[in-house]
Amino acid sequence: MLKFIEELQQSLQDLSAEQINITLFCKIWRGQTKLLIALPPQFREVMENLLSRLESGSLFTEESCSFSQEDLIAQLRMWLDKANAAVTRLPPGEIV
Repeated sequence: MLKFIEELQQSLQDLSAEQINITLFCKIWRGQTKLLIALPPQFREVMENLLSRLESGSLFTEESCSFSQEDLIAQLRMWLDKANAAVTRLPPGEIV
């Protein structure tokens, strides 16, 4: 699971550095199916909500959108910290 967490952390850094766009960022996050299956279902719901708002916000200029990209990225960082903590509590057999 650690490699999935590291890939998501790297994607956050890449997005902040404008090395990837929001579309690719969301694709990377949604592609972490093994991680999402290992986590409680609420994690997927929260992540999807944040990613959807991030995608919606990317369609508008900063001034015309009610979703702050910086705030959403901060919330995704917090989500990732909580996901990492949840993964470390999983029994070894559940970590693929």
